[in-house]
Amino acid sequence: MISASSTNLSISRYVLLPPRGLRGNSPLVSTAARHFLGNLAPTAVPTPVTPSGHFRVVDSISPTGAKLVELSPDALNQIQVQQPGLRIVPVQYYTPAVKRPPEVRIQAAAFVAAATIMSVGPTNIRIVDGNTGSPVPNALVVAFTNFAARAGAQGTTDAQGDVSLSLGSSSTQTDRLYVYPKLGYWPLLKQNVTLSTGVTLELTPIELSFQDGLRFFYPLGQFTDGNGVTVGVVDTGIAPHPDLTIAGGFNAVSGENPNDFGDNGEGHGTHVAGIIAAHGTPPTGIQGMAPGVTLRSYRVFGQGQPGADNFTIAKAIDQAIQDGCDLLNLSLGGGPSDQVLQSAIDDARQAGCLVICAAGNDNRSPVSFPGSYQLSLAVSALGREGTYPSGAEEFGNIQRPPSGTASQNYITSFSNVGAQLAFTAPGDGIISTFPGGYAVLDGTSMACPAATGRAALLLANAPTIAGMPRDVNRSDALASALLQAAQSLGFGHDFEGNGLLP
Repeated sequence: MISASSTNLSISRYVLLPPRGLRGNSPLVSTAARHFLGNLAPTAVPTPVTPSGHFRVVDSISPTGAKLVELSPDALNQIQVQQPGLRIVPVQYYTPAVKRPPEVRIQAAAFVAAATIMSVGPTNIRIVDGNTGSPVPNALVVAFTNFAARAGAQGTTDAQGDVSLSLGSSSTQTDRLYVYPKLGYWPLLKQNVTLSTGVTLELTPIELSFQDGLRFFYPLGQFTDGNGVTVGVVDTGIAPHPDLTIAGGFNAVSGENPNDFGDNGEGHGTHVAGIIAAHGTPPTGIQGMAPGVTLRSYRVFGQGQPGADNFTIAKAIDQAIQDGCDLLNLSLGGGPSDQVLQSAIDDARQAGCLVICAAGNDNRSPVSFPGSYQLSLAVSALGREGTYPSGAEEFGNIQRPPSGTASQNYITSFSNVGAQLAFTAPGDGIISTFPGGYAVLDGTSMACPAATGRAALLLANAPTIAGMPRDVNRSDALASALLQAAQSLGFGHDFEGNGLLP
């Protein structure tokens, strides 16, 4: 078998895969390959490979299934020679498909100083609650003096709502000014505003009875909507929240507690979960698309980590299959196409489970993976004017063409588009649950769970499909029913797929 290592080598992580799927129980797997995988168990130290090699099993999906491994080039070659039937796939990383704040690339003070040979102190401004005037802490403020060049400054408000921005002048004309509160308020966008020390900006508090884009297209239903359907959220984990009931879950991150499937510090998965299954009552809570579903949390992002690797996501999908999930929500993407997630999605389809994915937020670039994979269902982000307050950041997401049949509707400027889309769903200015309260977020990350929630509602009302054996015939029947039920909004397939789910 493979021998041992200790020299300073270039070590990389890979996923060892059977010829098909994630588990080694397929007749396509040779006896030798199954035996090889079955003899590999996670270890803290490298396993002997060759005198100059390094081989360590970090994690495993099943005894004879996929393995996360560390390999030196020599060890990689040895496995390719000894087990030519195995697939060896590099580890890839994916991120949440929420729209990120625009980034400052050039510091405004340096930009101005280079042009005018001047330097002054910072500009101090304050962010407050528009109703009470109380300070808003922990809000990200991004000011651009030249938006095209991404020249500007940014900072986060302190406990008094104050932030200092190095803009290079005591009174500065900004192209765009963004304010992104952590929770409790709508994000703000101001264009062509002059900033000087002492300026105070007001944020609009979230009102839970407000008709945002989600509730415009989908008025509140019954608390029993989605009964009998199990939905898994593969994400950053779901925090405890009074509007959410979490039936269970799994933390797939290697080295972390498998039972810690709560929030990893990002809040993204909690927002996604609320869009699907929140069961609060406005104005003291919010309601999601299918409050009656059985909601499960599958955490794939490590504590404080911005990325999740393909092995961890596949491990979560595999566990969700074992747990009997009918639908899986993947509000993530951005990495290259890889065989690990393809195999996981293939396995889900074979087990009667549909995977619904965010299309990505790369400003109308092609649909990102895994949404672009043919056996997943990708969702673009839909917006509607009038579903957010005056001055909200969402005004900056309006883009036409194309124009839909209703003049106030639009496919957001940030949404990815293309032939791989299955649906569109509201994803601009969406109010949902968040650790510690409620937040407004934008992204195909928000559109994806809106579609997942409607899919759960359709499945709950389709007993013939729900009662089918859990195999590919069931998942194909559900996918077909969803695609046929979607209704065009007039944008064309490359922007809306088959349209909006009823």
